[in-house]
Amino acid sequence: MTTRRMEPIAESEERFDEILTPDALHFLTRLHDQFAGRRHDRLAARMESRKHITNGRNLRFLPETAAIREDDSWRVAGAGPGLDDRRVEITGPTDRKMTVNAMNSGAKVWLADQEDATSPTWHNVIGGQINLYDAIRRQIDFTSPEGKTYALGEETPTIVMRPRGWHLVEKHLRYTDRAGLRTPASGSLVDFGLYIFHNAHELIERGSGPYFYIAKIENHLEARLWDDVFTFAENALNIPHGTIRATVLIETIPAAFEMEEILYELREHCAGLNAGRWDYIFSIIKNFRGRGASFVLPDRSAITMTVPFMRAYTELLVATCHKRGAHAIGGMSAFIPNRRDPEVTARALDAVTRDKRREATDGFDGTWVAHPDLIPTARAEFDAVLGERPNQVDRLRDDVHVTADDLLDLRIDGAVTDAGVRSNVSIALRYIESWLRGVGAAAIDNLMEDAATAEISRSQLWQWMHQRVVTAEGTPITHRGIEEELAHVFATLERTPGDRFDDAAAVFREVTLEDDFPTFLTLSAYSSYLVEQPRETAA
Repeated sequence: MTTRRMEPIAESEERFDEILTPDALHFLTRLHDQFAGRRHDRLAARMESRKHITNGRNLRFLPETAAIREDDSWRVAGAGPGLDDRRVEITGPTDRKMTVNAMNSGAKVWLADQEDATSPTWHNVIGGQINLYDAIRRQIDFTSPEGKTYALGEETPTIVMRPRGWHLVEKHLRYTDRAGLRTPASGSLVDFGLYIFHNAHELIERGSGPYFYIAKIENHLEARLWDDVFTFAENALNIPHGTIRATVLIETIPAAFEMEEILYELREHCAGLNAGRWDYIFSIIKNFRGRGASFVLPDRSAITMTVPFMRAYTELLVATCHKRGAHAIGGMSAFIPNRRDPEVTARALDAVTRDKRREATDGFDGTWVAHPDLIPTARAEFDAVLGERPNQVDRLRDDVHVTADDLLDLRIDGAVTDAGVRSNVSIALRYIESWLRGVGAAAIDNLMEDAATAEISRSQLWQWMHQRVVTAEGTPITHRGIEEELAHVFATLERTPGDRFDDAAAVFREVTLEDDFPTFLTLSAYSSYLVEQPRETAA
């Protein structure tokens, strides 16, 4: 009765039984039996690492893995079928409308995001798996509320699915270990396991493969855990070893010091690295929030990709990838066009053009956009550099010499301003409200916000308040001042029946104004607001 050790404890919806089959649940059980304990060990190690940084220990390149960095002989597996040319990738959640839009977008790759761009309601988690199942088999369409039907075109992108990070759980699936202990399932193993179980053989038969973006890992030991998960799944599903391809987001400051080791651990499954810029900034604020004034960053708008520490990070990423035969994929510009406002669209296209031109000329092999209208702009910049070549992995960046001090040099021009405080309060509140309604990617003030950018907003406010920052206009940033700004934002909101702004304000206060700093805003918000009442299950 192994199946009963992985139990859905929320109400089912139409077609959920096609994903949560007994065999699929049995596979999830096996993944948890094998890896749940190691997942807990790695999360505990993260806490220990953060404690050391808080106490004043700076990160460094690991002396114990120097031999891996100095050995020029090894390479990663590289691109799988359909992944050789990744010059423009579109990112987005896996709801049905966005799935059809992404598949018809004209991008080379669709990052099908079950992580930061998806609010992890039970409906979204399993509904997203259904949509991916249908998209892979080209049996998906979408009808708008106005009655307009959208079907797939001839050419569709290669799908790279992003499971949730190791820190998140799936409370609608209850795992019972061999000792009888009941715990929520791992969000990472659920997303990965259901996707590969249902789709691996279909993808291979269609000339592609099971490909994944790996989010928020912090070191090479977490990469080793993922590599072992991949190998276990390949064996269990009778897939040749090395079929899975992973692209790892370098979006935490500890991971930036172990890029080469991460590639090494995943070398038999790895396609490349991605510069996950927004979570990277959040990680820096989170890890160094208590280290004094020299670690305080200015308004988010001043933290551009060309400030020294971001420049060091991206240059090192490209050089590291190409040294090992891996793709270097650029990050997402948050600017988005507005079809009703030509001036906004012009500014967005200009910003995206400059951003993608920098990435292409620096050596990146592809990049992300979050809106289909940005694909031609991004593609033009990469076409200008790549021409007919699918990538520029052969372009070694021997000129790059990045030190540990370069990665941690946070001195940049820019100030903390009253407007920056106001913007952070507004964005964080409005994004959290959207997330609580089940919408994980939200256009706010002509920027595409997801969980990562909301994390920057609330963590900056926490740091500014605790570091007693005074704005350029002379305003001390205090608990009371942020509360007043929150009240001001509330007074300007256009309320609608069923909105979640009251709940969002409660979450905002918990993750921004409390003395304790939650490592992710989504953790308690998920438990408090997105978990459905468990249904009765068999004893």
